[in-house]
Amino acid sequence: MKLLITFFLINLSFNVHAGSLKNTLQQHASPYLAMHGSDPVAWQQWNKETVARAKKEGKLIYVSSGYFSCHWCHVMQRESYKNNIVATILNSSFIPVKVDREINSALDSHLIDFVERTQGRAGWPLNVFITPDGYPLVGMTYLPAKSFIEVLKNIETKWKKEKSLLERMAKGATMELSYRSKMISDKLENELGQKYIKHFLKQAATMSDDMAGGFGQQNKFPSVPQLTVMIKAYEDHPDKDLEQFLLLTLNKMASQGLNDQLGGGFFRYTVDPSWQIPHFEKMLYDNALLASLYLDAARVLKNKKFSKVAKNTLDFMLKVFRSKSGAYIASLSAIDNKGVEGGYYLWQRDELKKLLNKNELKVVELIWQLEGPEDIDGGHHLVEIMNTTDAAEMLKIPAKKANNNFNSAKKKMIQVRNKRNVPRDDKLLAAWNGLALTAFSKAAKQLKSERYAKAAKDIKDYIYKNLWIKKKLVRAIKDNHVLGEAGLEDYAYVAQGLSYWLEYSYNKKDKQWLENIIIQAWDRFHNKQGWLLAENSLLKYGEGEEIISDGVLPSASAILLSVSLKEAVMYKDISLKKKIINALKVGHSDVEGQPFWYASQIYVLSEFQKHYKAN
Repeated sequence: MKLLITFFLINLSFNVHAGSLKNTLQQHASPYLAMHGSDPVAWQQWNKETVARAKKEGKLIYVSSGYFSCHWCHVMQRESYKNNIVATILNSSFIPVKVDREINSALDSHLIDFVERTQGRAGWPLNVFITPDGYPLVGMTYLPAKSFIEVLKNIETKWKKEKSLLERMAKGATMELSYRSKMISDKLENELGQKYIKHFLKQAATMSDDMAGGFGQQNKFPSVPQLTVMIKAYEDHPDKDLEQFLLLTLNKMASQGLNDQLGGGFFRYTVDPSWQIPHFEKMLYDNALLASLYLDAARVLKNKKFSKVAKNTLDFMLKVFRSKSGAYIASLSAIDNKGVEGGYYLWQRDELKKLLNKNELKVVELIWQLEGPEDIDGGHHLVEIMNTTDAAEMLKIPAKKANNNFNSAKKKMIQVRNKRNVPRDDKLLAAWNGLALTAFSKAAKQLKSERYAKAAKDIKDYIYKNLWIKKKLVRAIKDNHVLGEAGLEDYAYVAQGLSYWLEYSYNKKDKQWLENIIIQAWDRFHNKQGWLLAENSLLKYGEGEEIISDGVLPSASAILLSVSLKEAVMYKDISLKKKIINALKVGHSDVEGQPFWYASQIYVLSEFQKHYKAN
């Protein structure tokens, strides 16, 4: 499928003319879309009217998906979408559409899948050309303006000259990429779930980094779905090698550059394999998932340090992400208010010399290794190289004194950093607040904390009062504006959060609400063709998926299956059990081929077979 992009990279002439479209994003409630409201590109929104216009005018739809805290999204806006030449081409020859991936996550997920499978990798900004009939034609991520203009010219010319051919290519690509070798069993063999878990652990071992922990040798993501299942697998069958890998990974993620050593909270990922330099955005979903992960690790591995990491992460969320409403905002930008990537978090050594006394400076220089060259153009990123005990030994001072100097230095630095500014995306997403509800509910029960219980209750109340409208979920709220339609992940993650909340504080009304959400989720997002990420997709790609993989977020279908299983077992719900069985009988070719990416689904299957021996 890589031939698709090559097909367009021939330098051909083009003809531009003024288009009649107007930019529709001015003062949009989404911070990401609003920041594109002043672009000369006549951005439209993804809806039936836009698709109808593309059909009427016979133009390709250019969909650009990104999010507020994304560094390269800002770069491409500055270089290309503020560029009048780019705008002239997009406005005259295409229907340009801007998408906030956090509002329209289903569309973004399908397009990410398309670009990954045709180009080998994907990310944001995500840019895809789609035929008027809804078939993706070709996609790419960030391109410099010069290269982007060449691509636009070539695609415009090809579309004018060979429209029918391109339409057939796009439709054929969707059919080819959507094909799955179906493996359906009338009866799930005994211990199949445990068999898959062994396959998963074996593949995970081949992908693991034995030196720094985590998976892969390039960028490092937390891989929470996989680590969660590994902890659960260890709980069922303790294994020394697995324990050592988990300890290594969890310690590295908490102590190195992925975790903000000064202000708390986790970044989205690091750009190196040793967890040193992060991509500086902070997302609600990462912090909620990681707080839950470290709670599980603290309980299963009986490690108090991990409990502290979980508490620090939850406290960060309470301090920084919590809105006045009691719900939690989406993210903090990677770009500070001066346009510097990571600027909010970075430190110049001269700045520290002026701020700290000599004793404080000596300690932080050792612990964070600040004497060498700056890590990044903007300054030093704080990464723990040694602990205070080792620093005290090197400085030949008492450990207590070193600790006091370190704490006083951090206090001064926090005061300075609090005066800096980092832009916030303050929309309140149902799915991500569902993940936060899970984290705080688990913490309330496990840590016996009334403070975290109140935080959980506030989230639960906000979702019910504001995101549950006319007895169905909405995707998000921003300044009292409803943003987007809820998808499968909204229903699944909110259901999971409610399920954990009910473990802490049972309430009949909340129980009925959970049952309603589960029923609606199955009715709206599962049919004979499989799972739907959204109800009313205008995209022809990805319609009905037998099984949904884990990504940075756990598989929404697997989460719904897990919550449903808990309900079916607890209340002997035969109807729900049948739905679960039917959903677990498909997708086995994908699971067997790539178990690492289906960890959540595998674990649900193994749990199902613990409760229902024969099916």
